[in-house]
Amino acid sequence: MLAIHNIGELVVVPPGPIGGRSMRDLTRIALAAMLLDGERIAWFGPEPQLDAPTGGESIDACGGCVIPGLIDCHTHTVFAGTREAEFVQRIEGKSYAQIAEAGGGIRVTVDAVRSATCDRLVELALPRLQRMLHNGVTTVEIKSGYGLTVEDELKMLEAVRRLKELQPVELVATYLAAHTTPREFEGRPDDYLDMVLNESLLARIRDEKLAEFCDVFCERTAFDIEQSRRVLTTAKRFGLTPRLHADQITQMSATLLAGEVGAISADHLETIDDAGIAALKAAGCVAVLLPGCSFFLSVKQAPARRLLEADLPVAVATDFNPGSAMVESLPLVMHIACTQMRLTPAEALVAATANAAAAVNRHDRLGAIKVGMQADLAILDVPNHDQWMYEPGRNCVRTVLKRGRVVASND
Repeated sequence: MLAIHNIGELVVVPPGPIGGRSMRDLTRIALAAMLLDGERIAWFGPEPQLDAPTGGESIDACGGCVIPGLIDCHTHTVFAGTREAEFVQRIEGKSYAQIAEAGGGIRVTVDAVRSATCDRLVELALPRLQRMLHNGVTTVEIKSGYGLTVEDELKMLEAVRRLKELQPVELVATYLAAHTTPREFEGRPDDYLDMVLNESLLARIRDEKLAEFCDVFCERTAFDIEQSRRVLTTAKRFGLTPRLHADQITQMSATLLAGEVGAISADHLETIDDAGIAALKAAGCVAVLLPGCSFFLSVKQAPARRLLEADLPVAVATDFNPGSAMVESLPLVMHIACTQMRLTPAEALVAATANAAAAVNRHDRLGAIKVGMQADLAILDVPNHDQWMYEPGRNCVRTVLKRGRVVASND
């Protein structure tokens, strides 16, 4: 048994998915303690009620707040190369389309990933994951989508598989070959989809457990509704759960497709309409918001309060990627959700824990404080989680536990 005592505030997040109207209704236990039995939470409550075994291990939370380990449920963490030149060009007034026409955009990252070995992709991703861990993140979803050939997409998924064995953050792999049409298939997107939806390829991804989910960028500049439907329904036949980039730049009813195919999540949603909200609600789909992307690109945020008021389970993730969201810090993105989307700190915490767990189909064991749940925890050096969101300029995480074991410390 491991006891955690002297907890200033234990934030009791229930298991997800949690509807938007209930996301701010969290129990907070002051002067609390916890008992962990191996990988699981065995007990929690007021510290005077703690009945810890004699001679057991203990951790002093030093009056800090304890929360579930954070879950970053939408990232592109495996990539090569950087695109800071585009960052400057956008500041100077160039649009994404102008940058792409001049040879920039996603193709810069595609070229870098194709040139990199799997070993190099792993080498680049390891310190990113380490920094995420020290920010309290214990589970990260990672997409492919920068290879855009069969060989290079598999290389990215293999890099994720290797990373699972090299560091403690739990990784969830998503197949996103339908990210955009590569230059060698210019004007022939359906031919490209023929290649990346090959049945033997999808069977290999399934059999070798290289990915759990299949994603598609449903957008006028990428894949239309019919093409996106083809991607998701084909992959679903091979056991890959659908999810999609939906209603980000243009409103094209991508959220209706999410409901139709039974997607576990629809992500972005900057241009979602009432019909899309109703479709997600009817399908039980998690609405994953990516406030760091809109912040980085200086564009309008998704209508978070409308989604919450519709009682949708809302999650928040970084969308960490080299082009539109070069932001690793999930706590920073949660703060952006508070200040720019008007989420309360409690809503932001649920969005990055219980509902994020639901978006990666791990809500049966992750993202919550409940007896029997996996002991993925973050101990903060502030007394409550409101103060944590109030201080975005520094890392307030003191200690991180994964499966009941200390895996990072910022002391």
